[in-house]
Amino acid sequence: MIQMQSAQLSWTWRGKSIDLNFDTCGQGPTVLLLPALSSISSRHEMWPLQERLSSHYRTVSVDWPGFGDQPRPAIDWTPDAYSTFLEHVLDTIAPHPRAVIAAGHGATYALAHACSRTGSFARLVLLAPTWRGPLPTMMNGRRPFLDRLCKAVDLPVVGPVLYKLNVNRLVVRFMAAGHVYADPAWLTGERLRDKLAVTRAAGARYASIRFVTGKLDPLETREQFLALARRAGIPMLMVYGNQTPPRSRAEMEAIAKVDTIQSSCLPEGKLSLHEEFAAEVADAVAPFLAAGP
Repeated sequence: MIQMQSAQLSWTWRGKSIDLNFDTCGQGPTVLLLPALSSISSRHEMWPLQERLSSHYRTVSVDWPGFGDQPRPAIDWTPDAYSTFLEHVLDTIAPHPRAVIAAGHGATYALAHACSRTGSFARLVLLAPTWRGPLPTMMNGRRPFLDRLCKAVDLPVVGPVLYKLNVNRLVVRFMAAGHVYADPAWLTGERLRDKLAVTRAAGARYASIRFVTGKLDPLETREQFLALARRAGIPMLMVYGNQTPPRSRAEMEAIAKVDTIQSSCLPEGKLSLHEEFAAEVADAVAPFLAAGP
């Protein structure tokens, strides 16, 4: 069995040093796997797919700043931070990879990077890509009160209480069943404990509330999303599930119509299909990774 090896990456943002974990597995051309940005996301969600690809590739999965299983500093996270961090990753631990495989908002950050730094990687796989946070998606746009909510969660006493009300066991299971996993029973036992541990890491609330309220959205409109897809200039594959929530699915179906993108809609799966249906996703991705020069 191929062994997963863990290491630590240090990165500085706005004068603060941030320690993040990354995992490597396998040998061959490098494939970088980027998890989604969400309150329960970490590099661990990429492990099932990473293990399946590691028989042919050197796979690298990394946590996003503000997320993952490490303590996180109190930072006003912005899209610039995530774009800059991705540049750092591609300059250090995964330079010039064969492909980037990215989920959720991570997919859109990778897409933007492909446009701004041509030649950084050869191929891109978008897994259930999103560009708008949960609350703006539900409300069909940002609202002024979302900024006030974000500031409230930043407060030293009230903030942790508000945050915990929204990431307790019942809420996490409810939201996961509604949007993230096709099988409501999938997130139980050890899996649920691992997800709750991500939400309870020190400083978790700062990036989490910014994602939920849309402050980490890399784009403002669907038109910008489609424009990036048309400009990227590299082979791209999008994989999404037939059970994707309707508003998110509408964005994925719009980008699927771009001529330069191949798409595969799996019979099952919601926003974390790469985690729940890793074997099916690997089967869809493997021919794309192997094709071409």
